[in-house]
Amino acid sequence: MSSTAQLASIRIITADIERLVEFYARLSGAGPEWATDDFCELRWPAFTLAIGSTRTLAFFGDGVAQAAANRTAIVEFRVADVDAEYERIRAADPAVTVVQPPTTMPWGNRSALLRDPDGGLVNLFTPPADGRRTPEPA
Repeated sequence: MSSTAQLASIRIITADIERLVEFYARLSGAGPEWATDDFCELRWPAFTLAIGSTRTLAFFGDGVAQAAANRTAIVEFRVADVDAEYERIRAADPAVTVVQPPTTMPWGNRSALLRDPDGGLVNLFTPPADGRRTPEPA
């Protein structure tokens, strides 16, 4: 029997929703769609990033989630030119935390790793143009 569940979105909980929505909107160019002051979505054809304030947790029960505590998930954006996007983001927000500047990964992607305002990891990446999954020898 096949599953009928479909991934609808990934939701990030934050204590400062306006700051986090602004970061992801500026980074991605997606327009925020505010449902309430405590819930916003950024949508693309194949994916939705939902951002909720900590006030929304009251509907789920105490201790369900903790804002700014993610240390395992990486929000990833495929971009046409990682180096150009990296420079654009750094110019727009010089205080953005850079974990790794644009680097060619062992599997061939060009990747830059940042932190969002809550400390979550954000990866900007461009796959190799020729489909090669390993970098050229140095």
